[in-house]
Amino acid sequence: MKADIWKYVSAVLILLLAVSSAAVVLLYEQNSELKSYSPTNSTNISPVVVETSLNSTCNDTAYRLQIEELQSQIRFLQAQLRTKNAPKGNTTIAIVPIFGLIDDSTALHVIPLLRSIAENDSIGGVVLWIESPGGYVGAVREIYSTVRKLDMIKPVVAYTGGMAASGGYYIAVAADKIVADPLAQVGSIGVIYVHYDLQKNYEMNGIKVDVFKTGPYKDMGAEWRGLTAQERKIIANQVNTYFQAFLRAVSIGRNMPLNETKEYATGRTWFAINVTGSLVDETGSIDDAVDLLSKMLNVTNPRVVVYNGGPPSNFGIFGSTALLLDPRYVNAYIRG
Repeated sequence: MKADIWKYVSAVLILLLAVSSAAVVLLYEQNSELKSYSPTNSTNISPVVVETSLNSTCNDTAYRLQIEELQSQIRFLQAQLRTKNAPKGNTTIAIVPIFGLIDDSTALHVIPLLRSIAENDSIGGVVLWIESPGGYVGAVREIYSTVRKLDMIKPVVAYTGGMAASGGYYIAVAADKIVADPLAQVGSIGVIYVHYDLQKNYEMNGIKVDVFKTGPYKDMGAEWRGLTAQERKIIANQVNTYFQAFLRAVSIGRNMPLNETKEYATGRTWFAINVTGSLVDETGSIDDAVDLLSKMLNVTNPRVVVYNGGPPSNFGIFGSTALLLDPRYVNAYIRG
């Protein structure tokens, strides 16, 4: 790959940042639903009435136009980059697995691998094979960012045969297309924050904790005490911020309006067959994902290489943790 390719990628990423910024403004201009968002199965549901005016409608149209223009520029630059880096002669398709819970060790394995593939002139594209319920916010977002950069240079197709939920789905939307087994579970768009208060347990067992801290929030979320009202507000804001980022990633990746994206952001998963055309592009097997990528590359009988999935995750929830994780998997991974 030519040495100046990352300069072009940087230009594209600047445009992506502009798209994201416009989406943020649009999100807040449209309404305040995100701030007051609560799952549909909440016991404290109250209707949200959003009043709009002519000005807000005009702003909505203007921001949507801005986003569409920026995305059009991105598609143009993406096409130029892919043409520049199209493999000469025999083409290889790389299958990169992301299996299990996603933590720092996952990122340390996957990110260097994807970067090396980006620089390998013989590899035309990547099938990202995801079988994951999600994981830590930081690791998920770093892998997502790397996949987006790679997809600017070479086409990426995400595939899941069983589950791409929460952080797993977050990574999948960075790909050009998503293929899933008809009964694979996809979605779980949302954020969960885990805090367990063991203060009474400590007291019952005669454990006394002395804390020396430099500020009122330095032990926020510690297991030896509960959360204050102000700390709950701070944590709620953090969770909401992560949630907004997730929504924007899905909205941009799936080319879906934010309001439509929010309809799927209840934290639940769907069978892929029921969300084809929205959360996934096609249903099929790993071979179908390879065939789709071959058509995108305009090649026949490519060489397919399956990379090692890396070491097993050492995932565990220690203390208070914000997670991009399907809630059904939380209890099994809590470690005191």
